[in-house]
Amino acid sequence: MASAPKHDYYETLSVARGASDDEIRKAYRKLARKYHPDLNPGDKSAEDRFKNVQEAYDVLNDKKKRDMYDQVGFYSDSGFGGPQPPSAGRSHPNMDFNGFDFSDMYKGAKAESETRKSSGAFKDIFSQFFHGGAEEHVEEVTEKGADLEYGLNISFWKAIRGTTAKIEVARYDGCPTCHGVGGNDSGSVACPQCNGSGNVSQMAGNMKFNLTCPRCSGKGRLKNACATCHGEGRLARKESVEIRIPAGAQNGSRLRVAGKGNAGNQGGPPGDLYITTHVEEHPLFRREGDNILLKVPITVAEAGLGTKIEVPTIDGRTGMKIPPGTQNEQKFRLREKGIFNARKNTRGDQIVQVMLKAPIVQDERTKELLRELATLHPEDPRAALFEGDMGDA
Repeated sequence: MASAPKHDYYETLSVARGASDDEIRKAYRKLARKYHPDLNPGDKSAEDRFKNVQEAYDVLNDKKKRDMYDQVGFYSDSGFGGPQPPSAGRSHPNMDFNGFDFSDMYKGAKAESETRKSSGAFKDIFSQFFHGGAEEHVEEVTEKGADLEYGLNISFWKAIRGTTAKIEVARYDGCPTCHGVGGNDSGSVACPQCNGSGNVSQMAGNMKFNLTCPRCSGKGRLKNACATCHGEGRLARKESVEIRIPAGAQNGSRLRVAGKGNAGNQGGPPGDLYITTHVEEHPLFRREGDNILLKVPITVAEAGLGTKIEVPTIDGRTGMKIPPGTQNEQKFRLREKGIFNARKNTRGDQIVQVMLKAPIVQDERTKELLRELATLHPEDPRAALFEGDMGDA
């Protein structure tokens, strides 16, 4: 007859029964480092304790195994017919097989398909209770590592011309000793639960189930936790990564560096590194998409008579014509004097907005000329403000 489990897995890891996955992992790593045989040579008690810790972690770190252990003790030595572990009081309503006679169910399954072997019928019936997944072979699932996000401050000029930058990234890299799988097979041992066969038998009333061994996931052997990463499969490290900023990068541009995120689980591929650029402002130029906006002051005489002036651009100085009668805040477009967009293979424009600068009058001659100008042009520039509907004003 199957016996009750020798250890309470939660007690073995010194965690509460409702502990989170993160709490279980931290407890395991702490105990694994403490009792690992490599750190306790010749200490049989430490070796035994390490095996118990590894056994408890193998079950509690797997959601399916942990749920079944909590509900029915499926992953204990007791099986369905023997005594249940302390958590068995929370049994699943569809899984209370203890003392139940399955003979009628067996007859029905056999009558349904005479060509099927009885073990195949049992398999189908059993899988219904576990949503088709409990008796399937369980593989260690590789998962892609998490992506990382970093911000990078760059100057206005480096953003529009392109540049390279080096940043120091703190990331998890695959363990070089176990190649990211958390253990190695060189020191593996035959699984004590299935005696190396990869399968276990479970009794339920008059039924006998042959199932994939939950302890070794059907492999028949248990691998040792890696002494370098303590079974994590990854090691924290800092790495200098060179980033190429393309010409025309904007504030908030997001660049991807493939494979420079965290290492994956069980040797899975690494995630990616994403860099978000933060572009410093320029005291003169303001950017809108691929266009450059610039405000340029002009005198009243230049606006009225028209002239040709020089204005700064991101390529240097260039000439620009101011036509006679130019108004304050009027905008002019300098074609293809903006920012190059490599993706579109086009270049934006520079928009120049002129701002009239009135003279500071400090002599009588200037006052005289301005009075004469007012006489020659007596129109009221504010007249349009009072045209149309003024309400009750």
